[in-house]
Amino acid sequence: MEFHQGRLIDHVHLRVQDLAVSKRFYVAVLGALGHQPTHETDAFFAFDEFFVDKAEDYQSQVHLAFQAADRDAVHRFYNAGIANGGTDNGAPGERPYHPGYYAGFLLDPDGNNIEAVHHGPTTRSSADVVVRPIEE
Repeated sequence: MEFHQGRLIDHVHLRVQDLAVSKRFYVAVLGALGHQPTHETDAFFAFDEFFVDKAEDYQSQVHLAFQAADRDAVHRFYNAGIANGGTDNGAPGERPYHPGYYAGFLLDPDGNNIEAVHHGPTTRSSADVVVRPIEE
């Protein structure tokens, strides 16, 4: 048995009611797993691809982004979501986050903000991480 990890999820973004309380919680629990914040401002904090900020004018508490192989995959994701109960939250297109960032956004049937993103031409150190449990 083996698990290929690291290619489906691009990033997760939580929107919380009290940023200080959530920061204390996530610094503690992720610190217990050996992780430290990778970026912090007064408005948000992050652990690699896990972002947390304060919910004020947001429609959902969870933002989940999936990696897409190319721009066509972003369109397929968006169209499949619309056809199966999703609601438009940003049609596929270029975004200003970095050069080549191409994404489409949907609200899932429960109102969560779901994204497919293609980062444009990139090089990767590995296609995925292969995890093989050791049998005892």
